[in-house]
This record gives sequence, structure tokens and C-alpha cells, in this order.
Amino acid sequence: MSTTSETGPEHTPAGPGGAASDAAAREREQERELGEAGSQLSTAPKEDLPNLPALGVVGWARWFWRQLTSMRVALLLLLLLSLAAIPGSLIPQTGVDQTRVADFREQHEVLAPIYDKLGLFNVYSSVWFSAIYILLFVSLIGCITPRTWQFVGQLRGRPPGAPKRLTRLPAYTTWRTEADPEQVREAALALMRRRRFRAHRVGDAVAAEKGYLREVGNLAFHLALIVMLIAFAWGQLFKFEGNKLIVEGQGFSNAIPQYDDRKFGNLFSVDEDLEPFSFDLREFKGTYERTGPNKGTPRTYEADLTYSEGPYGEEKKTTVKVNEPLRIGDAKVYLVSHGYAPVVTVRDGDGKVVFKDAVPLLPLDSNVTSSGVVKVLDGYRNARGEKEQLGFNAFFVPTFGGSESGTMLSQFPGLDYPVLALSAYHGDLKADSGIPQSVYQMDKTKMKEFKDSDGELFKKMLTPGETMTLPGGAGTVTFEKDVREWAGFQMVQEPGGGWALGGSIVAIAGLAGSLFIQRRRVWVRAVEGPDGVTVVEMAGLGRSESATVPEELGDLAGILYDRAPGAPEPEPSDASPAPSEPSGSPGSPDSPDPQAVPAEGAEKP
Repeated sequence: MSTTSETGPEHTPAGPGGAASDAAAREREQERELGEAGSQLSTAPKEDLPNLPALGVVGWARWFWRQLTSMRVALLLLLLLSLAAIPGSLIPQTGVDQTRVADFREQHEVLAPIYDKLGLFNVYSSVWFSAIYILLFVSLIGCITPRTWQFVGQLRGRPPGAPKRLTRLPAYTTWRTEADPEQVREAALALMRRRRFRAHRVGDAVAAEKGYLREVGNLAFHLALIVMLIAFAWGQLFKFEGNKLIVEGQGFSNAIPQYDDRKFGNLFSVDEDLEPFSFDLREFKGTYERTGPNKGTPRTYEADLTYSEGPYGEEKKTTVKVNEPLRIGDAKVYLVSHGYAPVVTVRDGDGKVVFKDAVPLLPLDSNVTSSGVVKVLDGYRNARGEKEQLGFNAFFVPTFGGSESGTMLSQFPGLDYPVLALSAYHGDLKADSGIPQSVYQMDKTKMKEFKDSDGELFKKMLTPGETMTLPGGAGTVTFEKDVREWAGFQMVQEPGGGWALGGSIVAIAGLAGSLFIQRRRVWVRAVEGPDGVTVVEMAGLGRSESATVPEELGDLAGILYDRAPGAPEPEPSDASPAPSEPSGSPGSPDSPDPQAVPAEGAEKP
């Protein structure tokens, strides 16, 4: 069995007179037939250059539509969308953090107006970002629709017949056999179908095709991309996200005034879309590594909740952990942060309690060194009986390193040796000015420091149960033995998340299929040669020059060779002179290209 694998066009020697023109005509005909046999291995539409002088308005519109719906433009728009999203991660966005946007405006008086005109403070809602997004959406739909219909047409059709000159295909093999041509074709048809090829007989050959999942994967990838774009847009338009810090023993109701901060999409309706529920934080439990190189690393964070759905729902108990949210309807409640809230009691000079509450403090490091303020806004009178407000800067460490450490930094995140450091102020906290204030910061513009005996700011470090006496009979501050913990929760309503996840999974699977599945065609021709012996030709063609096509062809040829074994080559003296045939026709001695090399895996001893 002889084999060939051809990678270039076969050269036909020129002859005198009309022989050369006939050979050239035959070669052009063979090129045309090979083009038909190799067509439709892809559903990519052909791009015709426009006839520029003849184009009118309709012609130009069609040409621009073809360019917009080409895969090349779709990929460029996808890249442009990725680049356009970069400013949204580098520049503060009004929908995410208005405070940072305000700070940016104060610090960059020249850039801020320019950014406003360009929409860089609200990138994802800007006109130019929406334009790219919509163009990409239209491009993908316009690109996928014709390819899908064309592929459906291919599935309903049959593989094209074999070209006249199989030697021109990238992988080729041939041998002579004493088996009847009809038997060879039947055996080839059965073999192809057993190997899951779509196969049928066309004239004197069997045409087979395989690898349709490549195009299915390609179309699935782009359809999944469209689904992901729709899911992303839907999620952003109807998204709600809010954060709330809750101390142990306190509760939360899902209403807008309850949130510390929140943001929602343009089409989100608070009255209709906000999920009704409430919950109480019964207890927060955190454990940490005590020894080893990972000392202080959290092992578990758990929040025990009692929750109810709707205004009159039955109370239920649950435990929320990191990455294990509480799901209520379309809402998810995530546990996102943790800290401490020391209980502080403030009394005036007469011993009257004017403040007693757990004060949540914000962590500064992984060992939960925390800071914040204690504000006494109402009910306090100084030693002269005048109404006044008190403020205390608070610094808390759950595990103090001792006075010899020389620093107020926590040594461990657990409550091993809690210490609270306070510095005292009195005056006006400007809480009645109408300007919103942070509960973790203190406006000192109208506050005065309490002074110690040395004329310095009055401050003191307290352990649980200790009391700090303010100068001049102004009152006392007690650090109670009860140190509570707080948990930060994020409530999220984001429709389309399931569709986006499903689309991403399908996109990955489709991309893998389009990259690793090879679409290819195989033809088997069996005809009776001039000496009465059957000549078998097999050839394979793939969408690209893949090494797997010759290898697979060799495997198929080996199996078919076992069923139609080779016949002995005729002796030169006994060989009958061949009738006049066109050069390269099946069974002619000069059919194989003298420059061809054996196809890998197709050799048979």
C-alpha cells in the first residue's frame, strides 16, 4: 500500500499545442472541485470586497453592517469594552463610594471637571460605555445568527462528494486489492459509521465527515457570551447592595434607613423589589490559630442569627459563615467583617448615667487593633450645670502586650488581655448642624481638651471594670467588663447571577470544544483499474493542516486494508499497457506526486 501526504499544488508539465491548455483546464477544474469538497468546514461567511464605485447609500449600509457583524469587529469591540472598564476600577465611582469621589474633587480641581464631562465618575452608566456595550451586543447577534442558520443547513445536508484528484488533498493513501469495488465501498461505509462519521455513498466513493462539535462549541461560546452580557446588564440595572454593622444583641430590618451605606441599580425599585426580612445577631464566634507560623489566623467566623421572612414571618435560627450566606428570597446575607464593641458607661458629676452602650470600633490590623469614638450627645451637664457634649477618642486592643511592650498594638485577635485607651474632650460635637457625621470620627473644631495636672490632654488606659475620673468633677467613664463583638453584613440582591454563571460554564466548554475538536472529511474511492484489479484511494482534509488528519487516515486505512488486503503488484513484462488517461486520474501510474511524503500512520507492511 503506497501513501502520500501533499502540502502543495501539483505541477503539470506543459506540452505542445492544445495539450498544455487541456492540462491547465483540467487543473482549474480540479481546483474548483477541491474547493467544493473543502468548503463549509467553517460557518464563517465569505467577505466580498465592495465595488466602491457602484456603491450607493444602500450598498454602503450593507457593507458597514457586514463589517459590524464580522467576528473580527466583535473581537475588537470586546477588547475595547475591557479597556473601557479600566477607568471604572482606577477612578472612584459615584455609585460605589461617593465620599471618595468628593475627596477626589477637592484634591483635583482641574481634573474633576474633565472627568465629569467624560463620565469617568460613573463609567458603567456613561454614554460611551453603553455605546460600546450595545455595539458589541448587536455585533455578536448579527455575527452568530447567519452562522447558526448556515450550520443548521450543513447538519441537514450531507458531506460533499470526493474530488476527482484525491492526490491533491493533504493526507492521501492508495493500494490495490482483489476485493470487489462494491465490497470495498460497503466496508468503508460501515467503518466510517462505526467511527461516528456522517457517511454516505456518492458515485464511486464514500464521503464521510466528523467533528461538527467544533462548530457547535464555537457557536455555543458566542451565544454564551451574549447570555453573559445580558445577565451582567440585567444584574447591574436591578442590583441592590447594602452594608450594616450589627453588635451582638442588636437587630436589623431590611429597610433603607437601616443601612450604613447602600447602592442600587437604575431600575431597582425600593418599594417593589426590596426583599422583606429581619434578623437579630444573637452571638458571634471567632476562633484563631494559637501557635505556629499561622498564629492569629482566623479558623472560624460564625454568626448565630434569628431571622424571619416578611413582617409576620415565623422566627427561625441559622448560622451564617464566611462564603455561606443566608438566602431569603432573592436576597443573600453575607458575613463580611468582624470587630469588638466595648461597653462604656459615662456618668456626670452627680453620678447620673448619661450614656451606656456598646461602642463598635473599627479594626486597624489583622490582630484587631481598633479605634473609634464615644459620643455623649444628650443629657450631660458639666460641674457648673451647663449643657455640654462629651467626646472620647477610643483605642482598643483585645490582647495587650503589657506596659513593657511600649506600644498600644494588639498581639492576638482574641480577647486575652483587653485594654481600652481613652482621651477626653468637651464642648459642641456639631451634631445638630444638619450635616451627616460618621459615628467613627469626631469633629473637634468646637471641642476642648480635658487637661491633666501637667496641662496635657487627659487620657488613660483602662482594663475591664476600671473607671476613669474626669478632671474638675466633670464625671466618670467606666470600661465595663462586658466586651461585645460585632459582625458586618452585606445584603445583596443581584438578579441574573445564575444566568451569568451558566453562561460562563457554557462559554468555557464551547471554547474548549472549538479549540480541541478537529473538523475533518475523509473520502474512500474504489474503482476497477485497467488490469481488472480494484484500486482503493483514501484521502483526508481538515479545516487546518492538523497532524491528526494523516494519523487518523492511516488508522482508518489500516483497518480497511485488513478487510480489503493488497494485491501483488503486476510484473512489468506482464502488465497490460494502460489506456490513455488524463494524468493523475485514479489508477494511473503517474497519479502520486513525486514530491509527496508518506502520510503518518498510513503505512502498512
